Amino acid sequence: MTEQRPAPARTAIGIDIGGTGIKGAVVDVVTGELLSDRRKVATPGGGRPGDILEATDRMLDGLREEFGALPVGVCFPAIVKGGRTLSAANISHEWIGLPAEAMFEARLEVPIHFVNDADAAGHAEVRFGAAKGRSGVVLLTTLGTGIGSALLHDGRLVPNTELGHLELDGQGAEKGAAYSAKERDSLSWEQWAARLQRYYTHLELLFSPDLFIVGGGVSKHHAEFLPLLDLKTPIVPAVHRNNAGILGAADLAAAGHGTGKHTAPTA
Repeated sequence: MTEQRPAPARTAIGIDIGGTGIKGAVVDVVTGELLSDRRKVATPGGGRPGDILEATDRMLDGLREEFGALPVGVCFPAIVKGGRTLSAANISHEWIGLPAEAMFEARLEVPIHFVNDADAAGHAEVRFGAAKGRSGVVLLTTLGTGIGSALLHDGRLVPNTELGHLELDGQGAEKGAAYSAKERDSLSWEQWAARLQRYYTHLELLFSPDLFIVGGGVSKHHAEFLPLLDLKTPIVPAVHRNNAGILGAADLAAAGHGTGKHTAPTA
């Protein structure tokens, strides 16, 4: 039997569920450091509820034995209200309307906090990253298959903004400006930056933000496209890329957030 490690006073498991992979780790939410290896399993084909629950349970094998029963935060590609998933991106539409938080609590037998994936990433950047200590309006966008968004005011999250779906030039903004659009249309960095310029200028008009943060895998190439943008608002890459969802979800869970009855804590 594995010897159980003593857990720090504020420790939680963060899980990031996406269309292709399910990632998780134990997090020290005082420092934002991972206390375990980051684990990953493939998201089951079709992304159906029972299959994702089973894969998540399998991904956690060993962590609970090693660290003990910890609160768990789960970030998910959906609008989340009151612990229910009200949309579904790159997963089965069977998730729409389900009491997802309660389903994970029943399967994993621990307290769960369920949150939108981009919101978790935004919260992580406030607690441990590019927005730490920043006041005013911070707007994080994740550029990937679509565009996720997290809107924060004085460190407090305004959930489920879904700003990738804003109508721009007669279509959802993410159709033309997501990183997937750059790949689909074989755009150069300069051509893609022109589309991003249009998108971020529109966000400036609507929200007058004090800071833009750009996340998603493409943010590691920020030097290729951020300098090409001409904005009134400072725009910086996210500090935590692949780990942002894990960190944000874990921190929300450790703060005692469950059942959708609370709001995100002030940073």
